[in-house]
Amino acid sequence: MAVPKRKMSRSNTRSRRAQWKTTAPQLMACPNCREPKLPHTACPTCGTYNRRQVTTPS
Repeated sequence: MAVPKRKMSRSNTRSRRAQWKTTAPQLMACPNCREPKLPHTACPTCGTYNRRQVTTPS
């Protein structure tokens, strides 16, 4: 197993971590009620998924 020979400095560690960025989740319009929802999930407003009613509307 590879083990570092020397301790990595704070500036090198922080420079490496600075490349990790988050992105906002992409939303799409529900085909039934046109509310924004996450893709590949049931709509939280009307409860449909793939044009079928799968949960009770909230």
